[in-house]
Amino acid sequence: MSVVKGGEESEPREAKIGQLPVMIKSEICNLVGIDDEEMIEHGEDPLDPGGYFIVNGTERVVMTLEDLAPNKILAEIGERYGDRIEVAKVFSQRRGYRALVVVERGRKALLEVSFPSISGRINFITLLRALGIETDEDVVKTVSTDPEIMKFMFENLEESEVDTVEEAVEKIGMRVASGQASEYQVKRANYVIDRYLLPHLGNEPEDRVAKAHFLGRMAESCFELALDRRSADDKDHYSNKRLKLTGDLLEDLFRVAFNRLTRDVKYQLERANMRNRELNVSTLVRADVLTDRLQHPLATGNWVGGRSGVSQLLDRTDYISTLSHLRRVISPLSRAQPHFEARDLHSTQWGRLCPSETPEGPNCGLVKNFAQMVELSTGADDFDKVKNVLYGLGVAPAQLHVPEKILKYSNELGTDVEEHEMPVDDLIKSPGYQDITDDSGKKSLGNGGVILGD
Repeated sequence: MSVVKGGEESEPREAKIGQLPVMIKSEICNLVGIDDEEMIEHGEDPLDPGGYFIVNGTERVVMTLEDLAPNKILAEIGERYGDRIEVAKVFSQRRGYRALVVVERGRKALLEVSFPSISGRINFITLLRALGIETDEDVVKTVSTDPEIMKFMFENLEESEVDTVEEAVEKIGMRVASGQASEYQVKRANYVIDRYLLPHLGNEPEDRVAKAHFLGRMAESCFELALDRRSADDKDHYSNKRLKLTGDLLEDLFRVAFNRLTRDVKYQLERANMRNRELNVSTLVRADVLTDRLQHPLATGNWVGGRSGVSQLLDRTDYISTLSHLRRVISPLSRAQPHFEARDLHSTQWGRLCPSETPEGPNCGLVKNFAQMVELSTGADDFDKVKNVLYGLGVAPAQLHVPEKILKYSNELGTDVEEHEMPVDDLIKSPGYQDITDDSGKKSLGNGGVILGD
């Protein structure tokens, strides 16, 4: 790095920012590529599976954490004040930030939305108009073109609080910054919408249309539940689960540690400048800040986000117990609660999790182990590939909403919505369509759309 002072930039110099713990037998481990005889010469066990860390002289293994899939819509039936309500929720996740966004159809069949940084629930139509969907026709078509669902939307439009984008933003501003000046309320409302509403779709104003269509799909799920066209999603189904392995957990840890390092470098720069000291890269960057922030959670098991027990002392009772410990999966649910359905053996765990290896007592069903022949897949961002194939088939992007919708589901980016001028029927008949369905899978929607992806 180089230091810029008074408009003059010094020569770049290398600076050590810290030490990263290395997993035994990972790609950058010194034991990789060594044959059995060499391993024995170095005093290492050639049958040691690796997959753990050595911190302060002790062997520590990072547990695999099981959690609900982020950026995926889950529909369920709830109850409030004795009345049935239909709920669609999504855990929107982007760069370590996780936001719960909920769309629910409550009493009087009206849709309401709740998301972080705004108290209570906000009217669905108001939020949709704040996102740029202004006319009644566009609002209805954003949700669905099904006649029965359109009737529900007409009821919501009759109870609408606002008619324009400006009025909608002002209405939200009164909720997020009550008692403040009107200019600040509008500014704060725009900031909240871009930053905290469905962050996995982006945090720029141009991402608002995609957010509106995602909310429309959530609303459609609520109406489908109300019309008994679909059943509630099973949260225990393993397609609705995602596993956080060592790499994902270390990524969260490194993100927090590196942000702490940048703040420390800024503080050191300000202090050196106030004392008129010469700015030296080697003294500005304190490597122990990053190193300590990485080693301490591994040594204690207390991870970022308030989680505990993530790192554990490796069980060396025998070879089998070591393998079992390395393949352990932990659920974040509380041990004090019954959670009967979460503890039960689910049919979708077949071939993925061992049906019998789970402890007795309060951890029963919450601490599991991988099956013997399990294979783990990693999330991949293939949105650009799908988009290039579609454009190669002659699909042209259009800004206006059309009934035919092409939605692409991605594990990391969530759902990205692109409107196209090319009708879906023509797309299905076009050459090369079969290749798309073979790679990504095809599923038809009730409103004549096509979902590409997983």
